[in-house]
Amino acid sequence: MSEAITIARPYAQAAFEEAQKLADLKGWSEVLVSLAEAVNHPEVRAVVSSPRVAKAQLESLMDGLLGGQATVQQRNFARVLVDNQRLLMLPEIAAIYEALRAEAERTVNVVVDSAFELSVAQQEKIVSSLKARLGREIKLVCKINKELLGGVVIRAGDKVIDGSARTRLGEMANALA
Repeated sequence: MSEAITIARPYAQAAFEEAQKLADLKGWSEVLVSLAEAVNHPEVRAVVSSPRVAKAQLESLMDGLLGGQATVQQRNFARVLVDNQRLLMLPEIAAIYEALRAEAERTVNVVVDSAFELSVAQQEKIVSSLKARLGREIKLVCKINKELLGGVVIRAGDKVIDGSARTRLGEMANALA
């Protein structure tokens, strides 16, 4: 895993720098995510990883996956990945790119797991609290996790705020022991 990240980082950095130069962070993000999703598809993965498939065929496949919306720079980036046999690194490249984009845009993706659906007021309160605490714009994604007894678990990057009832009960059990 760490080897894949080490290999993917320069490609993600190059894509990010090109996107910044062109002022198209969102466009590059969409292209990288769609290519990463395509490469994760079992049939595409089989073709990409096959030594029998020529580079020209892989370039044609990438052009087809990109469609008519991709810029010349994005097509060239895909060709570089084909030439260096790094297409299977696209999920890692996209993830690193997204982290660089979030840092540049001063945003953070936050996932909130809760036992029940959160109201709009509760979501707004979480967003405002995290915005004050982290000093960044918050992109909130709420998920329902029926395994939680109550409360919420908030994940913002590498930070985890566990306010679940299960954790609170565990803390009380430890305090009583």
